[in-house]
Amino acid sequence: MKKRVVAYKKLPPALLARLTERFEVSAFDGVNDANRAAFAEAVASAHGLIGASVRMDAALLDPARELEIISTISVGYDTFDVDYLTRRGILLAHTPDVLTETTADTVFALILATARRVVELAELVKAGHWQRSIGPAHFGVDVHHKTLGLIGLGRIGQAVARRANLGFGMNVVYYSRHAVPEAEAAYGARRVELDELYASADFVCVVLPLTAETEQLIDADAFARMRPETIFINGSRGRIVDEAALIQALKSGAIHGAGLDVFEREPLPADSPLLQLPNVVALPHIGSATHETRFAMAEMAVDNLIAGLNGQRPRAVVNPPSRPFAIEGEVR
Repeated sequence: MKKRVVAYKKLPPALLARLTERFEVSAFDGVNDANRAAFAEAVASAHGLIGASVRMDAALLDPARELEIISTISVGYDTFDVDYLTRRGILLAHTPDVLTETTADTVFALILATARRVVELAELVKAGHWQRSIGPAHFGVDVHHKTLGLIGLGRIGQAVARRANLGFGMNVVYYSRHAVPEAEAAYGARRVELDELYASADFVCVVLPLTAETEQLIDADAFARMRPETIFINGSRGRIVDEAALIQALKSGAIHGAGLDVFEREPLPADSPLLQLPNVVALPHIGSATHETRFAMAEMAVDNLIAGLNGQRPRAVVNPPSRPFAIEGEVR
């Protein structure tokens, strides 16, 4: 008898076909009020789940006594209670690496767009308001040879550091629990404490995962320690930042501007004060959103799911396994 899989995000047809060849698949194009009851019923009998952007709590998963693995189509896993899954013996697999370069592209696009006021001035042109040569009121600030402060220096942080140092001649400082000697050697990155980073960086860029320790790490005190020339960039998770404190810092001139791909609430409410501020570039969480990368993420998630349900080790597991794997890393 085939194992049962629930896909709760639309998959490319070729990848869905790979699953339906091997498993009994219930497919949902996202989860909403209309299909939530049917989704919960399908989960209750599932051996594997694959998808993204749905919070998986105990109320949903407790009835799923056959569940072996959840394969999330994301690198982040803040929508899961990892301790709960581990206690249940449920593997959680994710998709690091394949989105690193694309997300770093987005982060650097925010740096450039915010510094050079790209969105604001493009809208000025589209509105027909470019009537004469621009003057100081529309000038931006340079990016090259400035100081980039990275809070976090994992895969994405190192990819941003490479772009900054090798591409734009930027000085890179970083804050991390652990030193990253390879980035120090390759990009001249220098590890500092947060106080020094806030005081010295022209661009403060958050590239951290969301955890209990990092939630609201960037608060009113953090913004007060930045300089009026600072541009703040967040391409990680919205809840790492106290959004009300960010809004106040932008309104008061405590910082120069912000480039944001993530927010406390997503989609960002239409009445958010952030949307009224000219010194903010706001994107709809597009960090990994290219055709190529999203396919690669879904493909890796499918590989992870098939491996886990075959008793093999997925390529990337968040929590420790409760059972030995038959064959490391092989997908049949």
